Amino acid sequence: MRLTLSSLLALSCAAVPMAAALADAPLPAAATAHPELWPQGKSVGLVDPETEAKITKMMAEMSVREKVGQMIQPSIASMKPEELREYPVGSILGGGNDPPLSGNDRGPVGDWIATAEAFRQVSIEKRPGHVPIPVIFGMDSVHGNSNVFGATIFPHNVGLGAMRDPALMEKIGEVTAAESAASGFDWAFGPTVTVPQDDRWGRSYEGYSERPEITREYSAAMVRGLQGVPGKARIQNGNVAASIKHFLADGGTHGGIDQGDAQISEKDLIAIHSPGYVSGIDAGAMTVMASFSSWNGVKNHGNKSLLTDVLKGRLGFEGFVVGDWNAHGQIPGCTNGNCPQTFNAGLDMAMVPGDWKDLFNNTLKQVQDGTIPMARVDDAVRRILRVKFKLNLFDPARPFEQKQMLGIPEHRAVARQAVSESLVLLKNNGALLPIKPGQKVLVTGTHADDVGLQSGGWTLSWQGTGNTNADFPGATTIWAGLKSAIEAAGGSATLSADGKVTGPKPDVAVVVFGETPYAEMVGDISTLEFQPGDKQALAQLKALKAQGIPVVTVFLSGRALWVNPEINQSDAFVAAFLPGSEGAGIADVLVAKKDGTPNKDFRGKLSYSWPKNAGQFANNVGQPGYDPQFAYGYGLTYKDHTAVPQLSEVAGLDASLSNVSVYFLPGRILPPWKLATGGAVAMKNVDGGGTQEGARQLAFSGPGEVRIEGPQVDLSRQSNAMLSLRIDYRIDAKGASAPKLGMGTTFVDGGKVFTAAPGQWSSVKVSLSCFAAAGANMNAIARPFVLQGDAGLTLSIATVKLDADPTGAICPK
Repeated sequence: MRLTLSSLLALSCAAVPMAAALADAPLPAAATAHPELWPQGKSVGLVDPETEAKITKMMAEMSVREKVGQMIQPSIASMKPEELREYPVGSILGGGNDPPLSGNDRGPVGDWIATAEAFRQVSIEKRPGHVPIPVIFGMDSVHGNSNVFGATIFPHNVGLGAMRDPALMEKIGEVTAAESAASGFDWAFGPTVTVPQDDRWGRSYEGYSERPEITREYSAAMVRGLQGVPGKARIQNGNVAASIKHFLADGGTHGGIDQGDAQISEKDLIAIHSPGYVSGIDAGAMTVMASFSSWNGVKNHGNKSLLTDVLKGRLGFEGFVVGDWNAHGQIPGCTNGNCPQTFNAGLDMAMVPGDWKDLFNNTLKQVQDGTIPMARVDDAVRRILRVKFKLNLFDPARPFEQKQMLGIPEHRAVARQAVSESLVLLKNNGALLPIKPGQKVLVTGTHADDVGLQSGGWTLSWQGTGNTNADFPGATTIWAGLKSAIEAAGGSATLSADGKVTGPKPDVAVVVFGETPYAEMVGDISTLEFQPGDKQALAQLKALKAQGIPVVTVFLSGRALWVNPEINQSDAFVAAFLPGSEGAGIADVLVAKKDGTPNKDFRGKLSYSWPKNAGQFANNVGQPGYDPQFAYGYGLTYKDHTAVPQLSEVAGLDASLSNVSVYFLPGRILPPWKLATGGAVAMKNVDGGGTQEGARQLAFSGPGEVRIEGPQVDLSRQSNAMLSLRIDYRIDAKGASAPKLGMGTTFVDGGKVFTAAPGQWSSVKVSLSCFAAAGANMNAIARPFVLQGDAGLTLSIATVKLDADPTGAICPK
């Protein structure tokens, strides 16, 4: 019997006798005890006699070495094209921080095309003992072709889910595919079809919704957009292979921990987390990416029950399964360079950015000695070649690489429409919006004039950090879009960086603020409170309200956060999520036309429940005790005249306990951390960090120590994720001996850290992995910053915090 998706979804909410018979308790073995409940599916258009005959003939000519090579995917940062002659790997990838071979990650698209062509040409060379097989080049095009300079950047999935517009999603897929193919890429690692259940998870913004219904529709739409008609995808037509990810239940991990464990029943695994895969496979998805995470204690990369029995068996998937970044190395008994378990479980291609030679050589030995059966290798290779044939990679023609496709007006128009449709109006008391014709408007806020901040993570860099407006040619900031629309309606707009009013009092202020960019791991949080301990945005709102100025807030975030104090200080409040490169889409909805009528009305409806307090991590629609601040599906329009009353400002959670990364900002030490001294050192306030008396000057008259101390925290994941300790400092006087910089009880040479000329403010980043390599126990850090000095040293500090941008980080020995 084939269960429909609607019946599966009903299974999660209704009391069905068959479902009731299932144990809701987690299954310790993480095995599919009830395969009959999984839907039956089939990859559309991937298998046909002609293609299979070509594959059979080609495989008969391939050596075992070449077959194993197809199963290995290195990063372009660790492999040179000429190495393909010795190691005939089947794929290459561009990681989130990987530049093209030119080394310029902000270079023209031609640099990427040249990189792809360099690898491709070696892979298809005619040479003795080699079957010419083109590599397939994969890239994280998660919200547009977002790793490439000049590309169109779409809103992240958290905003797209609010649109409820599958037809527009298909157009987004088409644009993403065209810009990816035009850059030399064959394969987009998307769409992400996770269904996040806990908003603390740092990848929540990659999910369309907390419910599977939207994800089910969007998965199929994006696959169709990326690949075209099922079975008819052609790289020559601007199609790329899709990769629905991350299989399975990455959004269901306990505690919202990235790469964690989904401790759920098989019933919930099916009903909540599988629909996006079923619809994507039915739409012809060529690849599926396995998840870092586990199901009931078993890593998905080693779970044969899920990868083989369910995905390839019950769901009928006929493409290939690719791994995530070294995720196979997390399987017990495995390392990044040695893991037969993952291939035997059903993984077809391992993503192994750096240790690819070891994995290649070890896998080859394991195939030769029978540890990995030859039948399993042949199955993997057949699946990989099937995708390459169906995508027509064996035809060397690449006409899309000759087209100017990146950021063209037609593509930006699609993204701008997506921005306008994704906005959710949470509050509009007194019908303050739309902004009326002829009004004087003050625009301010940290995110008002910054494309990088409005785009979020996975934008030019893995964490989306280190970007400036110059990195986004052709993009439009929210400020620029508002200014154009306001002036077109006869009004005036002024940008104020600090929110201060100069000149005539404005009729309305638009304040744009929100989260700073982050991606996986780094984005995990412990509280849903926005800016705990650092209420700069709230202070700005209060200052404007105190002057009697009506306030519109445009809030940018990758998830629903507790912002009741900010909502209370706003007359209108718009959840704009992470809109991407086309900030003008916000003005399209917020600013009225000259005749006073709305240019566009609000369309967005919440696809995630908005929390009532900071501890409402997983209060999802349909669950017992559901009690959100704004319910799933909520979203006002200009026709509504609903006044939002004063909201409770009781957070319900001690936010300071969650702060493991920000220790000292200009003018204040952030709880739960304290600044302490010992020995011959005196401390006083001095100007710094752009704030009067915002810095602390540390003057040593003999041996002494200054430290930031607090509760013991685990920074091991931050260390593995390449975070750094950032210090903004000024050397006021050099001592006779070099200082020491420490974390915990482990120190590095501070003389190689604090190298700026005396009297100049500077910034330095020291890799956390550097402290770990020096012996620091990163699992138990109670002193994230320790400075030891001696007589004569005077050093001022303005900022001490963790930084997710690895650019420029050092490791002094």
